[in-house]
Amino acid sequence: MSPMRTDRTVAMPPGAVASPGLDAAAVRAVAVVPTFRRPAMLAETLASLAAQRTAVRFAVLVVENDAVGREGFGVAASWLTPGTLAGVALVEPRQGNVHAINAGFAAALAHFPNAEHLLMIDDDEIASAGWLDAMVAGAEASGADIVGGPVVPRFREDAPGLLRRHPVFWPSHDSTGPVPMIYGTGNCLIRRRVFERLGQPALDPRFNFLGGGDLDFFTRAKRAGLRSHWVQEALISETVPGERARFGWVLKRGLRIGSINRAVEVKQTDGLAGRLKVLSKDVAIVPLALFRAVGQLAATRNPLVAMHPLAVSFGRLMAAAGIEQQPYRAKDKG
Repeated sequence: MSPMRTDRTVAMPPGAVASPGLDAAAVRAVAVVPTFRRPAMLAETLASLAAQRTAVRFAVLVVENDAVGREGFGVAASWLTPGTLAGVALVEPRQGNVHAINAGFAAALAHFPNAEHLLMIDDDEIASAGWLDAMVAGAEASGADIVGGPVVPRFREDAPGLLRRHPVFWPSHDSTGPVPMIYGTGNCLIRRRVFERLGQPALDPRFNFLGGGDLDFFTRAKRAGLRSHWVQEALISETVPGERARFGWVLKRGLRIGSINRAVEVKQTDGLAGRLKVLSKDVAIVPLALFRAVGQLAATRNPLVAMHPLAVSFGRLMAAAGIEQQPYRAKDKG
């Protein structure tokens, strides 16, 4: 941990809102919440953070990424200004998922100088009452640099059964213990020393509209020898809106996963040998995906699940051809 700083007042960004009497130097953990045009869901997320059962001194840091509408900023202020939650809300005017996350982590590091644990939860997620306590305890007991936990879906009642069992909605790990790496920021804890090791900005802006900045970040952490741990008890649930509870969205998600995987591999490529390795995967991806699809169909009897390897493979081939999706580029309100 960095040396303890005892100054009680830390300058906040222009236009930010902070809870009254915020003792920034006493905060040990910060929960970063990026938000974009989901005010009702954000209110549920903040309610779950206010309900945390923990002795850990923590604060929330909400990053509003809609500089025009600022509905999320208003929701955050309604929790912070009366002191219902301790923390800060600020606006990141550069639109995009990566910009919002980077702004949150950078502000948390700067404005809470003694916070050892930086966590993140999305604005469509609800933390269980013991979430933060389990994440911090898991980090301290394991000594790991990065900790992840499960995000389980909350579907509408009319969501198709085939879709409910699709792997894009379910966690990558299912038991507490060391893991090779964490794949997403939707339920994570990152120690301060990780940011000091990997540098700033934390996530690469080239993934801003494609997505996958978190996968790239955790891949770099793994390559740097940083250790990851999973805490199955640190449960978060995620609301699956109607537009995602559709076959078309799931197939597009598979395509995007393929594009992201290739983009991360290309970024990590060194020299001719690395480029040839990426090319060899591009060539082998379709027959390998067909083999996996047959296996998935036999194992699950779910044609949608069986199509997932094929969607991922075609997404990779689209990326190789220069066709990149940009699901995080929002349209202007009009």
